[in-house]
Amino acid sequence: MTDLEDALAGVDSREVTPVAALDIGSNSFHLVVARIMAGSVQILHRVKQKVRLADGLDDDGMLSKEAIERGMAALEECKESMLGFKPEKVRIVATYTLRKAINSGEFISAAKKILPYPVEVISGVEEARLIYQGVAHTNAASGNRLVVDIGGGSTEFIVGEGFDPLLMRSLSMGCVNFTQRFFADEELKEKAFQKAITAAHQELELISDKYRAMGWDVCIGTSGTIKTLANVCAELEGRSEPAKITKDNLKQLIKHCCEAGKVSKLNLSAITEDRLPVFAAGLAVLMAVFESLDITEMEYSSAALREGVLYEMEDRLMHHDIRQRTAESIATRYDVDIHQARRVLQTTSSLLQQVADDWQLQEPELQSILGWAALLHEVGLQINSRRVQHHSAYILTHADLPGFNQEQQSLLATLVACHRKKFNADDIPKFEQFQREHVYALISLLRIGVLLNIKRQDNLLPEMNAKVDDDKLHLIFADSWLENKPLIEADLGVEAGRQESLGITLSFA
Repeated sequence: MTDLEDALAGVDSREVTPVAALDIGSNSFHLVVARIMAGSVQILHRVKQKVRLADGLDDDGMLSKEAIERGMAALEECKESMLGFKPEKVRIVATYTLRKAINSGEFISAAKKILPYPVEVISGVEEARLIYQGVAHTNAASGNRLVVDIGGGSTEFIVGEGFDPLLMRSLSMGCVNFTQRFFADEELKEKAFQKAITAAHQELELISDKYRAMGWDVCIGTSGTIKTLANVCAELEGRSEPAKITKDNLKQLIKHCCEAGKVSKLNLSAITEDRLPVFAAGLAVLMAVFESLDITEMEYSSAALREGVLYEMEDRLMHHDIRQRTAESIATRYDVDIHQARRVLQTTSSLLQQVADDWQLQEPELQSILGWAALLHEVGLQINSRRVQHHSAYILTHADLPGFNQEQQSLLATLVACHRKKFNADDIPKFEQFQREHVYALISLLRIGVLLNIKRQDNLLPEMNAKVDDDKLHLIFADSWLENKPLIEADLGVEAGRQESLGITLSFA
């Protein structure tokens, strides 16, 4: 028998980066393990856990303990597949249910005890953008394409061309929450379908005109609901591969459901047992989507949110961070004084590099957000120079910021809100991803960077050293520079008093 031990000894191995993406959805949790090699993403392993997290969300936005426990059980199942991954090689994104849950922090805190990676709650628009990236990287199509993703709690709509999303929206309708509203008794009646379809039409009124006006050349559906419907259409046509979905298919399926009368009597082998309880609601939502947007046919794509997360991780690992483009777009839109922004960035970055080890600010994520805060702290000037910090924070809180999850966007807005004048440390929110002492340190550095550049002049500042001793920050200016700048020295004196609320003792010479 041939000895195979050295059979591949002469083959050079390429550099491989293992990555993992976990999608904490309202219906299911999806884990994808992959490797990035030679600029491509190769899927190695998938784990799917049916959780129905949205079932535990009540009318007041409280997520039940039972739902949280189901979520933790699912994370335990995913844990083994994620062992040994470095933090920068893992992204966990949470969607509709944790966006809406007022006690999402309880879920995230419990998740930390199971997985040593941050849970990122992303906005509906950010979810839509990532879904589109997953489709765009795995489906070749020319011209505009409409992508529709029906999840457990929300449905995302994206029109894009190539890799660029052009129009994105997320609506609060999904197969789990519509099941609760219209099919909770498992009865499949025409009246229930009509009510569900009408409710979906009401949601779609917000976007239908704009989407139809933009138009598209191909329509693509993603995720479990549309996959199931495509498989059912194939079953009805006697095919093995997912078929294109048409309006006639959907009408036929609604008729079939009403004739069955109950969920348990649906005799369609293409509907898996775990998908069966939410099938009718997903069907009703998609019927309304077809009618409102005048869709003639839809094809299915297996790629969705988690694939989009993986491809974005590839970009970030290759140093192409979408958030840089977002920051540049915001700066352009609000006519930011670029020269002043760069002065503040340069000063703040210099201070950060000097204190990063002592204050444990080495994490690239912290350094990036501080940098973007320095660049964008004056976006509110376009509204008014008075209370500019509040105007800037408002814009950064409410703008769509592609690439930023909710906590990153909130931290960015918080830093900017505190960049000048008086502030109340008690108003600084609690973060799950970021430690409070790190947030305070970033606020301290940004405030000093802004203060020292108040004259808005190049080459004004001398060489400056920053030294840290626990909670004490000492600034040393070269050539006795501060002695000839009485106003800046006085401003630093006032600032020292304000930084006490951060637990930081500021001194200077």
